[in-house]
Amino acid sequence: MEIRQLKYFLQVAETLNFSEASRRLFITQSTLSQQISHLEQEIGLPLFERNSHEVSLTEAGKELIPYAQKAVMSTNACIDHIEDLKDMLVGELNIGLTHSFSTIMSETILEFMHTYPGVKLNIYYNTMEELMGMLKKQELDFVLAFRPMRNDKEIDSRLLFTNRLAAIVQATHPLTRHKSVRLDELARYNLILPARGLQARNAFDELIKDNDLKFNIRVEVNHVNIILDLLHHTHNISILAESTIIHQKGLRAIPIVAPKNEMEGCFHRLRGSYVKNSTREFERMLAHSTAILANTLFCEG
Repeated sequence: MEIRQLKYFLQVAETLNFSEASRRLFITQSTLSQQISHLEQEIGLPLFERNSHEVSLTEAGKELIPYAQKAVMSTNACIDHIEDLKDMLVGELNIGLTHSFSTIMSETILEFMHTYPGVKLNIYYNTMEELMGMLKKQELDFVLAFRPMRNDKEIDSRLLFTNRLAAIVQATHPLTRHKSVRLDELARYNLILPARGLQARNAFDELIKDNDLKFNIRVEVNHVNIILDLLHHTHNISILAESTIIHQKGLRAIPIVAPKNEMEGCFHRLRGSYVKNSTREFERMLAHSTAILANTLFCEG
């Protein structure tokens, strides 16, 4: 039984489609089918039910999944450990980012690229739900995102900074005359909100769930940069984390006064997995970056 075959098996088990699995694995479908057949012969049981319309897991296939995942995880950890034994950091670092973190990442990315040119950075922007799924499948080394509403025992979350939800407005907006804003006051304005599933939207929905206020939501957008661009050209209001506009000229953040209005920016890793030296070094650089320091001072001000 080869690790390669187990990786192939897990990809087919995830997609339940040999064509899609072979595309993701960058091999031909015939090669994939052949390797799965060899694995089934060695095990002595079929792993998939196949017909002209669909592919499904057999009982043996379902039972094999956790053992295959553990074997692949151990192999990846071994490879990473051997790479880290070399005199310098090499290999690849796979980073997951939610859009709220994009504004505080540039400094650390540039510093890391300059200090460790032997490490290739692969950076993925997505919703936290998608990124955590990738982290659990070991497609990412770590995720930078706010702490989720519900704890996940598989994830180790390390606090980087605390943040608040704020009303984000154009610098000329009348609301900038106020040091803070209440939820009932926000109900008077037109809102441009992040789409459901994005962390700022999840936090806002949690903040308002126990009141009966009616908000005038004019636009919902699944990309923060589009929201910021719209705010530059209108007097509408958006609800985002304060850290989102640290380096944005022409916009202001007015903290929202409401119970439990606190968001924790975290460095998320898969609990129990091997941690690359490059991961530790990136975390160290980020924690000591001027962007994190500026964010802390910004949110305290």
